[in-house]
Amino acid sequence: MPDGAKPVLEVRGLKTVFRTRSGEVHAVNDVSFSLRPGELLGVVGESGSGKSVTMMSLIGLLPSPPADVCGGQVLLGGTDLLKARPEELRKVRGARIGFVFQDPMTSLNPVFTVGSQIMEPLRVHKGMSKPEAEARAVELLELVGIPDARKRLKSYPHQFSGGMRQRVMIAIALACDPEVLIADEPTTALDVTIQAQILELVKELRQKLGMAIIWITHDLGVIAGIADRVMVMYGGQVAEQGPVREVFGQPQHPYTRALLRTIPKLSGAREGRLAAIEGQPPILSAAPTACPFAARCAHAFDRCRTENPARRGVDGLPVGAGHDVACHWTAPAPSEAAHA
Repeated sequence: MPDGAKPVLEVRGLKTVFRTRSGEVHAVNDVSFSLRPGELLGVVGESGSGKSVTMMSLIGLLPSPPADVCGGQVLLGGTDLLKARPEELRKVRGARIGFVFQDPMTSLNPVFTVGSQIMEPLRVHKGMSKPEAEARAVELLELVGIPDARKRLKSYPHQFSGGMRQRVMIAIALACDPEVLIADEPTTALDVTIQAQILELVKELRQKLGMAIIWITHDLGVIAGIADRVMVMYGGQVAEQGPVREVFGQPQHPYTRALLRTIPKLSGAREGRLAAIEGQPPILSAAPTACPFAARCAHAFDRCRTENPARRGVDGLPVGAGHDVACHWTAPAPSEAAHA
């Protein structure tokens, strides 16, 4: 990933609200981040933190109503996707931005062959003839490691294992050589052996194709192993973001610290019960006017309960350029961290 490269994707002040009969849900609140060519950005946080809704908001995948992407900019190559017409967004989805969903069995159409589903975006976005699309589909299945690729084009999704179906989903997402690949917890439903194979495949494809990747997950270990940067979300906003080594090595937000403490240790010693984060996630019925983590935070003080903190640079760089955090509390220096 070239340093200083112009971002392939820039998100500025994104806001998404669900307007329902029982009231509003402010699911995404002023989220900003950028993604450079060839970079892998990990997005972590507990369920309900806004990870998936943020990414689906980028390319118009949320049903409207009830979803309303009501603020911000999503710049792809200088074009604001939030201002794009529906037909323009359809040209972006699958062509310039690929999306891999969590459950391939519900994402793949059970009544169409795998080959027809890979060929569809090639014919729609690339204008390929049927023979051209078929040849490219074979290449894609081979690229993601499916044996007897030409023969398997005629197979249906139920004739593949879970890991193979996920490989097919990756092949579909890669069909049109997208600039950005968004993977929404693509290994959650798979056993650990298949999960490791998919992660290794993504590493190989990233080296070969040089695309930028957003990887959404609950698994901090996965992000530690594959990501360049990590964005920690809580309460529909960015709590902390920066290079993986810095954020995991010197976490600045109490929520990031709490997440890292919940990872089971393999030291062999009996260390009692697993750590947990006490309390419940916030109810997002209104835009936050205080820190959304304040009620669960051991370091919270009066200002945390009355003012939502803005993101600030930790390492002297501007917000978004290095390690930054949205927190009023100042984490202790590494030498003092053991006593924090």
